[in-house]
Amino acid sequence: MWHQTLAYITVICCLAAASSNCYFSSKGHHKASVFADLSPEEMLSVQNFLMEQENLKLVSGRPKSLGQNTIFMIELHVPKKRHALSFLNNKGFKPHREARAVIFFGGESKPFVGEYIVGPLPYPYYYHPYNFKGNRTIKFESRPMTALEYKKVHLKLLEITKKAHHILKETSGFSYDNCTEHCLTFTDTAPRGLQSGERRSWILLQRFVEGYFLHPIGFELLLNHRSTNPNHWTVEKVWYNGQYFDSVEELVEKYDRNEIKKLRLPEYKKEDPFSTFIPRGKFKTTTEIHGTKVHEPEGKRYKVQGNYVEYTGWSFAFRVRSSSGLQLFDIQFNNERIAYEVSIQEAIAFYGGNTPAAMQTKFIDASWGMGTENYELAKGIDCPEVATYLDIYHFYDTDKPVRYKNALCIFEQPSTVPLRRHFNSDFKGGYNFYAGLENHALVIRTTSTVYNYDYIWDFIFYQNGVLEAKVHATGYIHSTFLTPEGLQYGNKVYDYVLGNMHTHLIHYKVDLDIAGTQNSFETIQMKLENITNPWSPSHALIQPRLQRTSHLRERDAAFAFGKPLPKYLMFYNPKKHNIWSHNRSYRIQFNSHGDRVLPKDWKEEKGISWARYPLAVTRYKDNEVTSSSLYTQNDPWEPLVSFESFLHNNEKIVNEDLVAWVTVGFLHIPHAEDIPNTATPGNAVGFFLRPFNYFDEDPSLPSKSVVIVRPKNKDISKVEIERWTPDVIGECVSKTPFHYNGTYRAD
Repeated sequence: MWHQTLAYITVICCLAAASSNCYFSSKGHHKASVFADLSPEEMLSVQNFLMEQENLKLVSGRPKSLGQNTIFMIELHVPKKRHALSFLNNKGFKPHREARAVIFFGGESKPFVGEYIVGPLPYPYYYHPYNFKGNRTIKFESRPMTALEYKKVHLKLLEITKKAHHILKETSGFSYDNCTEHCLTFTDTAPRGLQSGERRSWILLQRFVEGYFLHPIGFELLLNHRSTNPNHWTVEKVWYNGQYFDSVEELVEKYDRNEIKKLRLPEYKKEDPFSTFIPRGKFKTTTEIHGTKVHEPEGKRYKVQGNYVEYTGWSFAFRVRSSSGLQLFDIQFNNERIAYEVSIQEAIAFYGGNTPAAMQTKFIDASWGMGTENYELAKGIDCPEVATYLDIYHFYDTDKPVRYKNALCIFEQPSTVPLRRHFNSDFKGGYNFYAGLENHALVIRTTSTVYNYDYIWDFIFYQNGVLEAKVHATGYIHSTFLTPEGLQYGNKVYDYVLGNMHTHLIHYKVDLDIAGTQNSFETIQMKLENITNPWSPSHALIQPRLQRTSHLRERDAAFAFGKPLPKYLMFYNPKKHNIWSHNRSYRIQFNSHGDRVLPKDWKEEKGISWARYPLAVTRYKDNEVTSSSLYTQNDPWEPLVSFESFLHNNEKIVNEDLVAWVTVGFLHIPHAEDIPNTATPGNAVGFFLRPFNYFDEDPSLPSKSVVIVRPKNKDISKVEIERWTPDVIGECVSKTPFHYNGTYRAD
């Protein structure tokens, strides 16, 4: 029956597109569907099935209490690699579609978190626990924060700050309780405590104005919210203007008796919008007209069908994981698989400062639902207007699937640099020929706004077989109240605001399958040799030569930060060669300034042990699917997933299925130019996957975007221009005004 349906779809597609390769696109779409995110209907079927299981004691609808059993997340459970490859390689059946469900069992006598695999979809009839490596249990205190818990925190803060209302009002002109226009808001920091099993958060108060991240008021408190009953929550410490207190009552008492250093912030003035995007100042030239735009004069040169994409020689499947974000699967070039998976795993920002909130801030973003923070992309700004925009659905901290409109975009972009070119001079003032190839690349992009920071995630496909992973950091800096000691930890960016120094690290999984799954890893360095000059024996000659090093085991291929990273990092198939008898290889090339954030085995460092290595190579294992988890942020001390355990057995990595774990990043010392917002230039890191003897020649040769110019006479008064695309492109004018919704709701 399926073959008949596929044939029917193929005929319709080919009639509509009149394309000779339409059948391949439909077949590719069918293959890619094994990685497709759950549809809203599938999410609802999983939800309904779990709600019917009486032993789970789940509450329906939005929970009213933290002490209830609730479904927190439902997403695709990706099949095991061997099963997926069997299907992709036409050797086996399509794996059953299954879901991963995360349940918070807050209503039990000893609350805990459970993960379950539910299937088969779309009509599930079984579920079973999902076991992490080592069969670790998930502590309830390690769970991500929810909207309900934040609501309870807000209500608790109303109660707490009421006691200090006059202090907050006199300090900032704003208040948390009983306010209308001049209201305060809060930022909570993590990890939530100092050891496993705690749930204590430092909370700093800010003026609730546009760009409130830049408006701390010098008031922070430590809230213990471990109990599922908010009536049992307590304030354990208060920090005000550089001074610590054991309670709000102590602060109020000493404040009223004038026994402490009081603080009066400058009056907030709406006419001083330093934290907004409102233009101010002048350039030498006008910017009141539109700048350069991307245009597709003859339509799109790429194809998107569901979660399947084709472009030049490339094809791949994609999905957006709720915790970590964008994942690519089955990445092929000219029908040969280059990588089984390239995906975002984790992003961290570890801070320094002299206020308690700054000291405690070590953000580990997958635990904040980094993959779900991908709101609507603004056409013409976040992506070109002509891009293909796709919706994403998540079931994360909700009671029904939520549509994220236009949250992913795909587009082809031109470059201002040619892919290849040459001007062949005749050294007489003329030339023999000029040839150049336009450089276009396909971009698949999502964003993650994890509270104050915005990450722009790109995977970029070039026509010469190169794949680039890139992330830009933008958004607002995380700032704290400036004290005299603060300048040791950053720069003053406003009257009383410190931009706190921090390190960003981004972690990727790169499961390369170079000409198959049996791969090896080597590094190539340059070594200088001193030899006797063969044509003048009385002289010596120094020249570079290649120094190849084979890495035989996992520990040998784990490169620690602080030590030189070899320039050429090669993954190759020992049994497959190009026409010149070289091993077919791909190279990882870094664009990064990352470094260690904590000493090895320090308390919180255990949860991010992947951050010890810019590159680590392991053997593929089904129980080493991800390097982090939803629970690392709130329990980094005893992490559910420990990347270091991937290396413990130090397995052989010769002629095996290998996975590269790549860490990139940079140190950010905020400065005046980060106001109001951190700009993207200079704040982009990533890596390239580059072919190295994988092909027999440059694989961009099939591109027809080349131009060759040859003189036809000696004085070059006549030339012959050879090209394979139309001479005249035409004009482009956008007639649609800018529109943006930015919500879950329909326009």
